[in-house]
Amino acid sequence: MFWRGVLGYLPVNIVQGLVGLATIVTFTRLLTPGQFGDYALGFSVMTLVHTAAFTWNEAALARFWAAESGRDGGKALSATVQRTWLLLLAVLPLAAAAALFWPMGPGLKFAVLAGLAAVLPRTFAKIAQERARAAGEVRTAALIDVIQTLGGFLIGAGLALAGFGGAAPLLGFGLAAAVCMAWRLPAEASLARGGRLETARLREHASYGVPVALSLILALVLASTDRFLLAAFLNAEAVGLYHAGYSLANRTLDVVFIWLGAAGGPALIMALERGGRGSLRRAAREQASLMILLTFPAAVGLALVAAPLSQLMVGQAMAAGAAHVTPWIAASGLFAGLTTYYFHQAFTLGRRTTLLLVAMAIPAGANLVLNLVLIPRFGLDGALWATAASYALGLVASVRLGQGLAPLPIPWRVVLQAGGASALMAGVVMSLPSLGGLPELLIKAAAGAAVYGVTVYLVDAGGFRSRAGDALAALRARSAA
Repeated sequence: MFWRGVLGYLPVNIVQGLVGLATIVTFTRLLTPGQFGDYALGFSVMTLVHTAAFTWNEAALARFWAAESGRDGGKALSATVQRTWLLLLAVLPLAAAAALFWPMGPGLKFAVLAGLAAVLPRTFAKIAQERARAAGEVRTAALIDVIQTLGGFLIGAGLALAGFGGAAPLLGFGLAAAVCMAWRLPAEASLARGGRLETARLREHASYGVPVALSLILALVLASTDRFLLAAFLNAEAVGLYHAGYSLANRTLDVVFIWLGAAGGPALIMALERGGRGSLRRAAREQASLMILLTFPAAVGLALVAAPLSQLMVGQAMAAGAAHVTPWIAASGLFAGLTTYYFHQAFTLGRRTTLLLVAMAIPAGANLVLNLVLIPRFGLDGALWATAASYALGLVASVRLGQGLAPLPIPWRVVLQAGGASALMAGVVMSLPSLGGLPELLIKAAAGAAVYGVTVYLVDAGGFRSRAGDALAALRARSAA
């Protein structure tokens, strides 16, 4: 199931990566730094409301579908999840009323209201996507992603050109999600037909999902505290600069982590439910090895080409600031991705999501304290240092707290192989001349990829070269027979 998901989700993650970069290129040019800051804050509010009110319900669907779908086709589970979603929609008018009366500038208020409007279709699309992923329906889950990602970007860019300011990307997200909702509503509603909202099941969902949602709220606090504090201590322009560099680094790494996580999470649940702990350990080691081999060089590479990448991708007004931010966020993104998409699986697999909440409270609290101390004294640099340190602390805390819940091994040999190959890559790239812009980016990216690729091939990092050779040999033997 894991490799089918890896291959099936690859096209959509290529689209996500390209659109993510195009989003930075487009909106850092169509929007002023202040408008881009409004967008960043509106996006944070949208995500916070989604997570606080709806995510626990989605998390329960993702975790319990593998066990429940074999009993009644998932009718009772689907009915409970979908009708709970309808009840939770009451949060949105309350949040909109609060935004209307909250003292903020008109541009920011419009962006916040646009983000809140997008929550309704986005949450239903998320329910449909989580069910499809849990059921192994890769094509459906991937198509939901493509429509929202590509459609949201195109609509948002058009609205930005029309003068909708920082609200434009958020309106694009909502309209693209509405298309997905219109498409999936009949099929998802049919799955719940004949079922009903079961109180006992709802309590089980809440017991499992609420700590997940609270932990994700803490993750949002960890990811967005710096923006709000930069706005409070500095200004919206500082938020825009920070968000531009943050998006450039974090979005690039997120594409890889989300791709592997979309395939890996459901596969680990299936391995545990149907093959036991031994099957889980084997699946987890394979996933961790691939994740490390792909994300270590991505993070190091982003730091190495921060300047030419920012010159190419970010508007001139924000390029220098983004280049300064990118290396620190690349390190933070690596720590965060390994934590969220691998080590946090121990808490969901073991159904001890209260410990997940503890694991997130530690770095979130540290991040708040560090930002309050460092931003007033060091400005933007203080936020960067606080973010990197907090995510590193979160990684250590998650590893320690997750021990004993589920057998998620750390492939230390692969860690050393990927780290050594990345260090060799860094040495070669740093020796190349700084030409600036696209020429420097192409030369350094090509050289780095070649050095890293040859190194991991020669040492057979993770054993993937050997396994690929065995698979090809078996395929030839089958063809000859």
